[in-house]
Parts: sequence; structure tokens; C-alpha cells
Amino acid sequence: QVQLVESGGGLVQAGGSLRLSCTASGSIFDFNYMGWYRQTPGKQRELVATITSGKITDYAESVMGRFTISSVNAKNTVYLQMNNLKPEDTAVYYCNAPHIYNGMNYWGKGTLVTVSS
Repeated sequence: QVQLVESGGGLVQAGGSLRLSCTASGSIFDFNYMGWYRQTPGKQRELVATITSGKITDYAESVMGRFTISSVNAKNTVYLQMNNLKPEDTAVYYCNAPHIYNGMNYWGKGTLVTVSS
């Protein structure tokens, strides 16, 4: 059973920065990608950013230019550097990793990011 362990959430003022990390118990090469989604109460979970083992990245338009996703394959870990945070970035951020071989779509437990104005 693959586990995704997140860390790095917290409270920050608008304009500040946070870095989230997510470490998988399995090999990063076993996933289609690893990435981050976020969710606020009453809304659907939305894509923030993804990265493949080949370092191909994808971003939501709302975070482009402010957030950077990166990974260290040897550590099976992905990072989300969030700069110039805005109150609308407040959400629970979830790590996500769809498995190539068993078809399972794994999620972390989530980490809360709160941006105060």
C-alpha cells in the first residue's frame, strides 16, 4: 500500500511564501505523475501542479508564475514552492499520485494552507 506523507502547511500573510513537500513510500517512477490539488469548503478539488518523473510540469493558470513544483526522484519526494501567496490560495492541499501499474489513485491526508490578508 502506497502512502503519501505531506508536510509544510501553515499560516502566512499575503505576499509570503510556503513550501510543501510530499514523500511517497513507493518509487516515484511507478506513478504517472506526482502533484498537488487543493480544496476549499463547498468546492471541488482542483489541480494546482503536477510533475512527472521526467520533470515535465503542469500548472493551474491561477498559480502560474507564483508556484513552482519540483522533485527529487531519489527521495521519491515532490515539493511545491508557493510564493506571493494570496488569500484565495487558502485551502487544504493534497498530494496526489496515480499509480501506473495497479491503477490506484493515491492521495495524501492533506495539509492546510491559510493566507491572511
